[in-house]
Amino acid sequence: MRLAVPRWQAGLALAFCLSGACGLAAPLAYVSNEGSGSVSVIDVSVDKVVAEIAVGGKPRGLAIAPGAGRLYVSDQAANALVLIDLATRTATTRIALGESPEGVGASSDGRWIAAASEVANAVFLVDASVARQVARIPTEGKNPEHAVFSPDGRWLYASAEDASQVDVIDVSERRQVASIAVGKRPRGIAFTPDGRSAYVACELDNAVYAIDVASHRVRARIPAGEFANGVAMHPGGARVFVSNGRGASVSVVDTQADAVVATIPVGNRPWNMAVTPDGAKLYVANGRSGTVSVIDAHALKPLGEIAVGRLPWGVAIR
Repeated sequence: MRLAVPRWQAGLALAFCLSGACGLAAPLAYVSNEGSGSVSVIDVSVDKVVAEIAVGGKPRGLAIAPGAGRLYVSDQAANALVLIDLATRTATTRIALGESPEGVGASSDGRWIAAASEVANAVFLVDASVARQVARIPTEGKNPEHAVFSPDGRWLYASAEDASQVDVIDVSERRQVASIAVGKRPRGIAFTPDGRSAYVACELDNAVYAIDVASHRVRARIPAGEFANGVAMHPGGARVFVSNGRGASVSVVDTQADAVVATIPVGNRPWNMAVTPDGAKLYVANGRSGTVSVIDAHALKPLGEIAVGRLPWGVAIR
């Protein structure tokens, strides 16, 4: 027998779906495994790997453009940016980049993808709407590793691994307009949600530098753990997480005080990280452990480790 649904209940159900809550799935974390040539997919509601995506080569940096349904992964071995359809979990397109691409970033509006190419000493700008490279932007600093957009999309910050500086690129002008002196071997970068500050980990300095974005100048040097490298910002902006490669830990920095308030143990050689959209959990790629550490981002305590592929390098969450 078919039961009739009261009109008011049907109306509520329709409103529920239109609000975006109907059929919502838990966020998924995507982990690039440079040793396995793959991307592991983690369901963050249960913290288990639910799929493996074959990429080939040596996948490293990865980013997700908002609303596009695509994952962008740098393949260092092929000097290319690989586009993965998240619905089918298959690689669909390869875009040629400069030699040895590494860090990948997406603008907050989903329009642009940036990839730092180490040997090319350049940042490549890709138009996400047409999946085509539209600019090669030379950087003053040698060996750029990460390229990260400011929240308003105006700036690209590129960390120059073989120089003690962060190069500042004007996205609209498609050229470098400034450089910021920091510590030795800068790596990961993250902006606060309001775009006023950026944090850059400097590996050989064992520190993270707080940058005032308006002036493109360092505001503070914050001692972190040994071989600080990856950086992830909490969505609320009150904390920034810094992975310590040789220290097998994550430092938690209070962005108001610009000071470390906690240190959390993780696996061996932690690299890059990502925080869930609700700010509840942090996922850390542990290169030498072949795992991802899961951290309670509120209590600042480890929740466990998830086995993934060989040499996990980065994490992106959608």
